[in-house]
Amino acid sequence: MLIRGKVHKFGDDINTDDIISAKYLVSTDPKELGVHCMEAIAPDFSKKISPGDIVIAGNNFGCGSSREHAPLALRGCGVSAVLAKSFAAIFFRNAINIGLPFLELQDIDKINEGDILEIDLGSGVIKNITQGKEYKTQAFPEFLQEFVEKGGLMNYIKSRQNQ
Repeated sequence: MLIRGKVHKFGDDINTDDIISAKYLVSTDPKELGVHCMEAIAPDFSKKISPGDIVIAGNNFGCGSSREHAPLALRGCGVSAVLAKSFAAIFFRNAINIGLPFLELQDIDKINEGDILEIDLGSGVIKNITQGKEYKTQAFPEFLQEFVEKGGLMNYIKSRQNQ
């Protein structure tokens, strides 16, 4: 599975309240949450996103409160994947549940805001089209790629029950 998009770059310790403020937790609609995604730290973020874009960040992305709203907000505004040096365990699991791909990459500092990346989830190869560079990380497991293709864990389970 290939993902291609423009980079939106953040630093370390981006917590779930940074991703989606608690005042918006009254909704579970990804599009509605997406309008407010990252507004606490980047007020115009949702206006700059194009479908398929990629968020990159430093260490401990998604720390804080455990809420599925954070990856839902990212997906709802058009983010197709998140690359970070490391992820908080709570974000890791919630991203799996909603089918948002995430990969750890230590070379984040070499990637610039606005670069175009192409991510091959199956091989773990990340190409920086803008810079003509290539990075290697772990492949996204095949069964998790199926979650992404189906739109999350629950949709994956439903598709398996209908077979």
